Amino acid sequence: MVSEPVAAESRRALPRTKRGERTRAALISAAREVFERDGYLDAKIADISRAAGAAAGSFYTYFDGKEEIFAAVVDQLQEEMLHPHVQARTGVTDPRALIEAANRDYLLSYKRNARLMGVFEEVAQINESFRKLRLERNKAFIQRNAKMIRELQESGRASADLDPAITAQALSVMVSRMAYVVFVQNQRIAFEKLVTTLTQLWVNALQLTSE
Repeated sequence: MVSEPVAAESRRALPRTKRGERTRAALISAAREVFERDGYLDAKIADISRAAGAAAGSFYTYFDGKEEIFAAVVDQLQEEMLHPHVQARTGVTDPRALIEAANRDYLLSYKRNARLMGVFEEVAQINESFRKLRLERNKAFIQRNAKMIRELQESGRASADLDPAITAQALSVMVSRMAYVVFVQNQRIAFEKLVTTLTQLWVNALQLTSE
């Protein structure tokens, strides 16, 4: 999931030519396909190179090994999953509607990326660096949600008795775990029902009031 996550400074420098950029991007795209198909442990660098249409030896021009290219795949995944600035993108200001929009965005992204998210969860159990990377990703969600909860408390819309950080963590874990159960483990729950239920649990937990 190595004692620290695969940090940017520990990776090879990005290619300086357009051809190099295309080759690296093709390798990352191919790696995602192979990881989703074969899982992390059974994925082979030769298969990734072949799927990218690259010579086997050229893989090491861009990546040190399987862990580094998986980290690059996860980087792209995180860009999509974090969904910052929901309010700015949607124009929604009502707290309940904003919570619903954020939940919907997250669940849609998880559904689109379910196969890779399943692999990521598996790797996090066996690889320390990716376990820490998973914790960092969760921390970003929790910090964002805690900020929103504090703002609702300050405006008198949410219960002042709640600890924002603990509440954000509990509610964020609820949503992410349900996404895993539904989209990776294939528990049959209608998407709209899932969004509505999770949003209502958020509202109930915060004791959210109307303006």
